[in-house]
Amino acid sequence: MNSSTPIDLDVVIFGGGVAGLWLLDDLTRAGHAAVLLETSALGSGQTVASQGILHGGLKYTLSNLIDPGARAVAKMPLIWRDCLAGKTEPDLSHTRMRAQFCYLWQTGDTSSRLGMTGARAALRVKPIEVSQADWPDVLQPKATAVYRLDEQVICPQSFVSALAVRNTNHLVRIDKNELTFEHDAGQVRSIRLSDCNVELRPRHVVLTAGEGNAAIREQLGLTSVMQRRPLHMVMLRGKLPELNGHCTDFSKTRLTITTDQDDEGRIVWQIGGQVSEDGVSMDAPELIRHTRQEVQDILPELDLTGCQWAAYHVDRAEHVTRGGLRPGSVSLVEDANVLTAWPTKLVLAPQLASDVLEKLPKPTVGVANLALPDLPRPDVAKPPWETATTWINDH
Repeated sequence: MNSSTPIDLDVVIFGGGVAGLWLLDDLTRAGHAAVLLETSALGSGQTVASQGILHGGLKYTLSNLIDPGARAVAKMPLIWRDCLAGKTEPDLSHTRMRAQFCYLWQTGDTSSRLGMTGARAALRVKPIEVSQADWPDVLQPKATAVYRLDEQVICPQSFVSALAVRNTNHLVRIDKNELTFEHDAGQVRSIRLSDCNVELRPRHVVLTAGEGNAAIREQLGLTSVMQRRPLHMVMLRGKLPELNGHCTDFSKTRLTITTDQDDEGRIVWQIGGQVSEDGVSMDAPELIRHTRQEVQDILPELDLTGCQWAAYHVDRAEHVTRGGLRPGSVSLVEDANVLTAWPTKLVLAPQLASDVLEKLPKPTVGVANLALPDLPRPDVAKPPWETATTWINDH
């Protein structure tokens, strides 16, 4: 087939983050002739910038209430665990793990333990109190209670690579400036990739491009249905202990810390939680000062000598809600043959893929009949600590 020949497809996916890649894998295993288009690097935006915690909803229950978000994610860690162990599809056993579990510790009065009871009984992954003798050294001085939470922590970049390797022949890097649609009231008939001289003719289009969904919908003449909830995350690198988990006081997650290593072997902490919410209104130096104070209060004996700080912005792109609140679960919007999808949380990617498959008819073209020309393939995005240009020395 030469590159000017129209290519019939069952599904075209836009966006190579966690949602698009998981969906692509499910679609091809179900027999669909599917292609994923990415304008940047795979995982760029929310996925690779995330902390990689496959959480099961506990932090939504700290006020002793079960909200829709907690119910939606409750069973997800067990699905991921089987995939990461290679027991079920997609086989994610090549994904690098940051940790097999998280700690959840408290620094307030012991009465704050009330937030750990009651509603948590509805969760699949339940916190288990840890004897003080087994607490990590860094938590000993200030923690009043420590729990083990069997929520795995993955390296998101490694996860993206694992799915990309499985689906290399279905991935195409495109130039958004060379992209045109033939459509009528949202019904997409063809997608032209001018720089590749390729015309794709999909039966269905699925948008999983996160923040990029808005621009594609606008290009298709569809109304805006997206909101952005920004975060301002902090990174700390240097001689640090390994720590993965949440520090909570009553109903608030003060800090969420996950640990990885950079290309030079230095330990890197990603720091989120309440500080990343508060930091939206701060510039980087102000946020770093605020986060340092929180870290020193929570972990008073942590030695920060020689450490460096940096910050980065990331937007959580989601289906619009009244008041701009976090959606309770996966969101799907259907317009003609276009599905716009947001997983809301990284851990909900399997649910999103399942929901999309339920909306689609049986494959017509079929994966066995898919024959793509030699097209450019997208790379995998680097983690934020490898792209940060400004690091501030601790003082």
